[in-house]
Amino acid sequence: MEQNTARRGGSAAWALVITSVAGFMAALDNLVVTTALPSIREDLGGALEDLEWTVSAYTLTFAVLLMFGAALGDRFGRRKLFIAGLAIFTGASAAAALAPGIDALIAARAVQGVGAAVMMPLTLTLLTAAVPAARRGAALGIFSAVTGLAVASGPLIGGSLTEHISWQWIFWLNVPIGLALLPLARMRLAESYAPNARIDVPGTLLVSGGLFGIVYALVNGQADGWTSTPILAGLIVGTLLLAAFVRHGLTSKNPMLPMRLFRQRAFFGINAASLLMFLGMFGSIFLLSQFLQGVAGYTPTQAGLRMLPWTGMPLIVAPIAGYLSDRIGGRPVVATGLALQAVGLALFAMVLEPGVSYAAQLPGLILGGIGMALYFAPAASVVMSSVKPAEQGIASGANNALREVGGALGVAVLGAVFAAQGGYESADAFTDGTVPALWIGAGAVALAALCALLIPGRRRVTQAEAPQGAETAETAETAETAEKPAPVAA
Repeated sequence: MEQNTARRGGSAAWALVITSVAGFMAALDNLVVTTALPSIREDLGGALEDLEWTVSAYTLTFAVLLMFGAALGDRFGRRKLFIAGLAIFTGASAAAALAPGIDALIAARAVQGVGAAVMMPLTLTLLTAAVPAARRGAALGIFSAVTGLAVASGPLIGGSLTEHISWQWIFWLNVPIGLALLPLARMRLAESYAPNARIDVPGTLLVSGGLFGIVYALVNGQADGWTSTPILAGLIVGTLLLAAFVRHGLTSKNPMLPMRLFRQRAFFGINAASLLMFLGMFGSIFLLSQFLQGVAGYTPTQAGLRMLPWTGMPLIVAPIAGYLSDRIGGRPVVATGLALQAVGLALFAMVLEPGVSYAAQLPGLILGGIGMALYFAPAASVVMSSVKPAEQGIASGANNALREVGGALGVAVLGAVFAAQGGYESADAFTDGTVPALWIGAGAVALAALCALLIPGRRRVTQAEAPQGAETAETAETAETAEKPAPVAA
């Protein structure tokens, strides 16, 4: 049973401000580092695999600990754990800014991911608890817009700070904001608990070890040799641990991710599509942000600005996509968006060469941005409507975790393709590695579009067809039960 403890000074407005700013910081750090990568490489050194870990250390720890962090908050106090996560994130940001070498930076980024994994899922839970039901939709809409702005502006903010101050300031930016939020969260947020929350330590260890082994092998395979003992061990042990995680989800009484959920076509389809979409998108952004600076010759700020048609398009198109989703259902909107994203990456791969003009790049950027917006707008509703209301927290957490896993795998997979086909030796070598990687990214997103077609379409199901006491994915879009994102909880 849910338990809440009201605190003096707690209010919906303060909760919206505190959680939105915290969500902005966590979302910003997914992409803010991309346009700073060339400067980090020049300043701290490091090979391709080191740059990959600079991105993936954050996304990987964020992904594997996200549901566990939410469960800790439910059990021991959401406000208390939110503050702890915020403190870890802020301290790790300072450590990243002060990092004397690439290894220290990677370690700090991993700790940042730990803090974000505890902090980020609890933002929605705390906000939902603080806002009256009548105003909850508007509050969640503002929260989503703020985090969407962070994703859109990440490359531009990172590029501007890197060019006009230094790359360290992409991390220093978090410190004063975090220090300001800590006392505000302590004074203005209400404490709440869910004592029966699942805390699945074995499941967390299995998925963490499995994903680390596979990502480690993919990132370091080219440098160490694909048949070397560490790489083979990473692939084999990682695969075995992930298989054990799946078995654990099938047989355990209270797993962090019940595998039975994937028997629902809608749940399987949207989560497979999400993982593949982020695999293609994150891996491509990782390489294209470096191409725009190292090959095309743009400054970090110019590179960030030129990526806005892609990363910023969701802010313009998302309301239209939401309207279309309400009218015709989520499946055609999501599938169309992913198809456009795949076409956009393919167009980029077709025109990319050392002397390519920005005008030639623009169609791919715009199509990719429109596709991203069409995917994002209905995705949360599809996830929520694919499971019973009591399982929406688990479903939301799983979808967010799989997105981050896709991002980490995307950087690793496309980075491995890049390393096998090209390198940093010259503009031609960089292009030779980037083009086949983009084709792989386009293929992954195209496969995501096919997975989205597994989502059941909008049709009415009779009471006799539907399971008693639960809404199926087929009836969910008609009934429109998922009007708002549910809090992420494990």
